[in-house]
Amino acid sequence: MLPGIGVFGTAPVVRVLVPILRENGFRIEAIWSQMIQDAEELAKELNIPFVTNKIDDVLLKKDVDLIFVLCPPILHAQISVKALGIGKHVVCDKPAGLTQADALKMVRAGQYYPSLISLINHSFRFLPAFVHMKKALKDNYLGTPITLIDIRIQSGCLFSESHSFDWRCDDTMGGGTLNLVGSHVIDLITFLTGHKATKVHGLIRTFTKNTETINGIRSISAPDFCTFQMELQNGILVTATLNSHTGGSTFYQEVMLCSSSGHLVVRGGDLFGRRNKGNEEVIYLDVEDLQCPVPNSTLPKIFIKGVCKMVSGLREAFLPNHKQTGWNKEPVSSAANFEDGLYVQAVLSAIRHSSKTKQWVKVKVLTEQPDTNELLSAVVRRTAITIS
Repeated sequence: MLPGIGVFGTAPVVRVLVPILRENGFRIEAIWSQMIQDAEELAKELNIPFVTNKIDDVLLKKDVDLIFVLCPPILHAQISVKALGIGKHVVCDKPAGLTQADALKMVRAGQYYPSLISLINHSFRFLPAFVHMKKALKDNYLGTPITLIDIRIQSGCLFSESHSFDWRCDDTMGGGTLNLVGSHVIDLITFLTGHKATKVHGLIRTFTKNTETINGIRSISAPDFCTFQMELQNGILVTATLNSHTGGSTFYQEVMLCSSSGHLVVRGGDLFGRRNKGNEEVIYLDVEDLQCPVPNSTLPKIFIKGVCKMVSGLREAFLPNHKQTGWNKEPVSSAANFEDGLYVQAVLSAIRHSSKTKQWVKVKVLTEQPDTNELLSAVVRRTAITIS
């Protein structure tokens, strides 16, 4: 029998995810929100039997064995660590917490309970176009080493004009294009190439600071535009431009990997390639319909398709054809784990620092928790910057 699921959060992704989970045979047993009214409304809409605003009420339910953490990033580490500690599998939304310190707590919890699933929701890894791109690289399609990766993503506004102020509007709470889209990009590069960044140079901007509904004391501080460069371990240069400033709901992505003999490029959900000075050819066209019922959503179709594939992998992982651990790691072996989430946080932190100093910054992955006094001082400095 597939595990019962407890969902933390009421973000738009929940309305998409719940039908996908049910289509794959999972039972949604409980939903949590800080605001009990939000949880009650969504539970009624999605027919979820148990509603609460207390974290332990979900974690301690006997029929809940798999936790989806889809709430604000400030709670990612707290819920994930606690869930693993009482024997629950965890899939956490990106990014892994607010800081590297949060992500490191999650990593250590995952390492302490290796028999449990502990994944980050980087669903681009499961999008067929990127799976085929990775295979083409493995099959040496380009013939020569990658020299440059160029990424351009237009995501539209990350919230609607009628949206009221919440964590997605605040940079210090984990909102904005860099966290919500950039984290996917950083993870995707490592997934495709197997290499990590050694140093970065970035520029982050918030162009839209007020809307019709957010125009009082509070204003938007989360960035709606960022561009950054990364130098990977093997010398590959990465350039990425992420824009959610122009508004609307249009999503467009182009991920191009170049070598001296050709290129591979994903446009939307399709993969094209060119080699040996020939013409560009079609390698994979995304003509597959979604295999699960999904309500109307502002989320991009390719994101939803990646989530569908990831949930399908989770289903396979829990099917009763394995031996000892209670689940089979192979179907989700390509998924991002908590260690991947820690690395992504290190790169995000370096990009933010680079944007402030206007210099190249080395990527340093945290290996031990920072001193409490140093952490408090950093929080005070960050708060002072936000207030000013």
